Amino acid sequence: MKEKTESILHKLGKFFSPIKQNATFFVFMYLLGIVCAIVTLPKRGELYDNLWLELFVDLDITCFILTLIPYKVRRWIRLLLYIIMYSVALVDVYCFVNYDSTLNPSMLMLVGETDSREAGEFLTTVFSSSVIFSNVGWVLLLILLNILVAFCPWLVKKLSKKYQSEYLFGKYKSIQFFKKFKPALGICCLLLFIIGCITSAHNKAATFKLMSGRTIGEVEHTLTEKDHAVLYVPVNRLIFSVYANSLASKQVDQLIAAAGKVKVDSCSYKSPTIVLIIGESYAKNHSQQYGYFKETTPRQVKLEKSRYLTKFDDVISCWNLTSFVFKNMLSLHVIGEKGEWCDYPLFPELFRKAGYHVSFLTNQFLPKASEEVYDFSGGFFLNNPELTKEQFDTRNKELYQYDDGLLRCYDEMVKNEEIKISDKVSLDSGKLNGTPNLVIFHLLGQHVTYRTRYPKNQTHFWASQYEEERPELSDRQRKVLSQYDNAVLYNDSIVNQIIRRFRKKDAIVVYMPDHGEECYEDDRGFICRNHSAAIDWPLAHYEFEVPFWIYCSPKYKKRHPEIYKQVREACHRRFMTDAMPHLLLYLAGIHAKDYKEEYNLLSPKYNEKRPRILKNTTDYDKLRDKEFKKKQKNNKKK
Repeated sequence: MKEKTESILHKLGKFFSPIKQNATFFVFMYLLGIVCAIVTLPKRGELYDNLWLELFVDLDITCFILTLIPYKVRRWIRLLLYIIMYSVALVDVYCFVNYDSTLNPSMLMLVGETDSREAGEFLTTVFSSSVIFSNVGWVLLLILLNILVAFCPWLVKKLSKKYQSEYLFGKYKSIQFFKKFKPALGICCLLLFIIGCITSAHNKAATFKLMSGRTIGEVEHTLTEKDHAVLYVPVNRLIFSVYANSLASKQVDQLIAAAGKVKVDSCSYKSPTIVLIIGESYAKNHSQQYGYFKETTPRQVKLEKSRYLTKFDDVISCWNLTSFVFKNMLSLHVIGEKGEWCDYPLFPELFRKAGYHVSFLTNQFLPKASEEVYDFSGGFFLNNPELTKEQFDTRNKELYQYDDGLLRCYDEMVKNEEIKISDKVSLDSGKLNGTPNLVIFHLLGQHVTYRTRYPKNQTHFWASQYEEERPELSDRQRKVLSQYDNAVLYNDSIVNQIIRRFRKKDAIVVYMPDHGEECYEDDRGFICRNHSAAIDWPLAHYEFEVPFWIYCSPKYKKRHPEIYKQVREACHRRFMTDAMPHLLLYLAGIHAKDYKEEYNLLSPKYNEKRPRILKNTTDYDKLRDKEFKKKQKNNKKK
């Protein structure tokens, strides 16, 4: 019986062997993981709740694998792992200290564009006193301690001789200590490993799902899920960034190939100046134009009454994620056609080929170190140097706190004659006098956080003003609601200012937001968007329906009466914004292989019955018809 017990204890003790054989590596890598998690914790953030156990499991498995390798080789592999882990940790913490973000795909993309001079400046900065005494210093201190333990065994030996008898081992030497307590330590390791595996299983499955996405868009959508993967250590974030960049690179290659095949058959320059305004996170039911109880769009309402602005009442977005909308809205690919969005040319490329001067002013999609994966996914193809050259003649180079910054930027470009606004087409020859223009404004609009989307001195709505209309909301919720409506009102002033810059020109202006938004709608009780895979009617109604209008300047209305008439007659047609390129090509008079008249909203051949598929899964019109029948049935019962 005693022999059996000893045999069992001996076997249990083996569970401690991987850690014992790689003790220094295990201890310092564990400490590195904890230190990095703490020093990169955002304000008001919380540590990953399974950090301690999952880190133990990962390192235990790593140590087990190391024990399978011969000792002479193992030493060098451990050294290599030390170099990789510490290097990645230093970069990760440095990025957080300087850019307020840990390693991400955008940072890796920027690193790829860094030359040798910039790399040298970076290394100089890393080892400056200001960085050493920041949170980066904790990683450097850990490296120093690790070196002391690894390369100064005489110091460790001296310290252990001095203190082991008094504080740690009593009458036992260290070897005797481990021999006696090895079974207990083995049991502890086994229990921690089992519990850690159970608690970490979900995150491991989520990480596998994240790292197996076929496209960068699919990866981004995975990250919108409630229980998405937590990349809790720097090396995981690096691996993900490399993976995301590789996926983006594949689509860039496809887009470059498609751009190389762009050919314009003819162009009549029907509209000398076309302006596309892309809004952000605009809830249709918070627009005064569409019946909202607050005056959130007084300027647009005034323009609508003048009949220069035509409001469309049945327009939806194909996605409720900006990046997905941009990809589908810029590409001539229309949902339902064969292939992917990146297999087709982007409409700005055709405009440039046709001779239009294309300007893109964005308050979102500029590469920056602290960029979220969502902006990376939407902007990687807009910021690629080769694709940028194919699409745009003029771009802004900085982002602004408020969207009026884009107006100042545009005015400066016009002043410096970077953008020359053409005013007319000769009525006799049909030829353009000057350079035709396509100007794209991409606003920050009503993107969360709402209170940061408008200057404080332009606050018009207050929480107390909603007590009568929304009594069911708390004071905090009414405050957020008022902030959202202030953002809508500020957006109204911005689009009005854009129109003012073109109202005396021969110009047509198209306005569309990327997607809708929720701000305590009915009894749903949340803001922003719900990225559930299952789309029900409320989700489709609030997050996919968008405001949409076309403005014709007085001069444009006079010179293009047929287009103005088409705009007025089309205002009740069903439309999904993935077909936007075909409308714009028609307005310019551009004829090309990929232009399809059936997708042009103003064409008599427009296919209004085309299925409007949300997120490639759900037919919007079938959802709406089902909801309409349901309401009819309920009304009959009453």
